[in-house]
Amino acid sequence: MGKANVYAVIMAGGVGSRFWPRSRERSPKQLKEMVGGRTMIQNAVGRLEGLTPSEKIFVVVNKLHKSAVVKQLPGIPVENIIVEPIGRNTAPCIGLAAMFVHRLDPDGVMVVLPSDHIVTDEKEFRRLLEVGVDIAHKKSSLITIGIQPTHPETGYGYIQVVEEERGKNGTLPQGVFKVKTFAEKPNLATAQKFVESGDFYWNSGIFIWRADVILNEIKRSLPELSDHLSSIEPSLGTPLFEQALDHAYGLMRGISIDYGVMEKATDTYVIRGNFGWSDVGSWDEVYRLSAKDEHGNFIQGKVISYNTNNSYIYTGDKLVTTVGVDDLIIINTDDALLICKRGASQDVKEIVDHIRRKQMNEYL
Repeated sequence: MGKANVYAVIMAGGVGSRFWPRSRERSPKQLKEMVGGRTMIQNAVGRLEGLTPSEKIFVVVNKLHKSAVVKQLPGIPVENIIVEPIGRNTAPCIGLAAMFVHRLDPDGVMVVLPSDHIVTDEKEFRRLLEVGVDIAHKKSSLITIGIQPTHPETGYGYIQVVEEERGKNGTLPQGVFKVKTFAEKPNLATAQKFVESGDFYWNSGIFIWRADVILNEIKRSLPELSDHLSSIEPSLGTPLFEQALDHAYGLMRGISIDYGVMEKATDTYVIRGNFGWSDVGSWDEVYRLSAKDEHGNFIQGKVISYNTNNSYIYTGDKLVTTVGVDDLIIINTDDALLICKRGASQDVKEIVDHIRRKQMNEYL
């Protein structure tokens, strides 16, 4: 068996509601600089250098964001920007991208990546992706990367592995485990038990598999979705594609690849990862990752603070002043202000849902 042809699929269709008010429906967090000098989607593409060329990178986007993505990623061919007419969660997104890859190369190995993660050790990240690519190329397996947990985190899903490491018997490399079960986001007590057990890993949402394998798995586990995707396939590369896509997506139900496929599959493996990963799922996580001053504050913009500690403060041209406060997240934009206690920023999504129910669409 020759060397694998590697295709990357970057999922960039989310709206990042937990990062309101900076992240909006028309300008979500993956299109913004959250930590570091480039936008999150630019970093996602940049860390693939050396793994696969840009002409083999596909980006799945919401139709509202296509022009911004094309502008931010000039090295990606425009025809590789796949536009979903409406978000239907990760299973339809991945199935659609798999059809594009399968059309080019049925045996092509897909590396599926979210667009809004942080990775600090990119060399180790690419090494583990290459381990997964090699396994997926040779086996009809579904591969994911599990992150070695550093604390009991309630914002992540977990993956439990069998105790026997597959690499010890020589069939697979060291650090590769058979999946035992997937677990939803736990409460704190359960997360503590997961971490103490030693056989649970954070679910990174990073997947590796051959295009033909994942399409077959979708057909087996999600036959209705498979039928909708099959209705689109004949129109790929033709003027009829957009119409067929709109029709099929109007009939699809949203479902995640984890719940729809991974939890039902039997030939699944986890690669243990430790490469400075974060899914940057909340303002608390941004604060944790940001450089802070001697008072434990991250401050960006026109801010005057007095007796303020351990806070994250972001503003633009409007002056923000703080006196005698600790442990706050303050995000000030042109038309909205968020003040949140550190530790509660996962609930920002509830504010966005409330704004949506009130039909205050100008703030979304």
